[in-house]
Amino acid sequence: MAESHKFIKMDLSIIIISFNTKKLLVSCIKSIKKYTKKVIFEIIVVDNASGDGSAEAASKLGAKVILNAKNRGFAKANNQGIEASSGKYILFLNSDTLVADNVLGEMVEWMSKNPEVGVATSALKNKDGSLQATGGYFPTLLRVFSWMTIQDFPLVDKIIKPFHPLHSKSFFLKGDEFYKSKKELDWVTGAFLLTRKDVLEKAGGWDKSFFMYVEEVDLCFRIKKVGKKIWYLPRWNVTHFGGASSKTNELSLVSEYEGIKKFYIKHYPSWQFIFLRLFLKIGALGRILLFAILEGRETAKIYVKAYKIA
Repeated sequence: MAESHKFIKMDLSIIIISFNTKKLLVSCIKSIKKYTKKVIFEIIVVDNASGDGSAEAASKLGAKVILNAKNRGFAKANNQGIEASSGKYILFLNSDTLVADNVLGEMVEWMSKNPEVGVATSALKNKDGSLQATGGYFPTLLRVFSWMTIQDFPLVDKIIKPFHPLHSKSFFLKGDEFYKSKKELDWVTGAFLLTRKDVLEKAGGWDKSFFMYVEEVDLCFRIKKVGKKIWYLPRWNVTHFGGASSKTNELSLVSEYEGIKKFYIKHYPSWQFIFLRLFLKIGALGRILLFAILEGRETAKIYVKAYKIA
């Protein structure tokens, strides 16, 4: 439990989804307890059937633990955490993060002074201190087309607001600037997503039909629909180990393709879905040809699978 506070009611509920990340989870909880001040908080760990003792370790550190008999995915588990929470503010936090310098206490204070904001996030940093991508703009057809085709060219992100802002080595430049400044976004990643419990209730919580990827885009879309803003605040930062690898991952890529298709079916007119699939296939086909040359057959095979499900 955090140090005493002038309010009796719980200020902040921190929800962490756990799946076989015991060492990271323990480090995360210890960092929260060490650095979080001037806010009354609780830690809720929803364990998706880990087999490494994650739940037991979290419980010993004072976290409230919810045990699942099977992996229920990110969205369903987060909803379980919401149901068990009692805080005015809720932070969805990945188990592979470390917080420091009272980031949580200060961001809760910032939220209390900015009632028009429904979601805030800090900068995410790799272990070496470099910035990670953490959010962007809703995937309109123009933005998806740019993402799949021309985004690597200079200045494109400045002309077309990006779904995924360019933030890696490309053919022409390295996108370092976007995440250095405070800005209003459409969505932020679920690795660190600070919101209000009453806003979650109005928006309807996480959509359990999303198992993994794009679920935070969907949540932020609904939060903006109830009239709240989404802010990225690099004045504060947390370390996020999971974002350090830039290697193409088949599960993440395929899951994102499936997630964005689900997002379109749910939120956009049906005629747009045809063009979405066309743009996804064009993007996947181009990457099959490109990565077959640059990275070899294994990476190309990942995009072959993406092409088939697009």
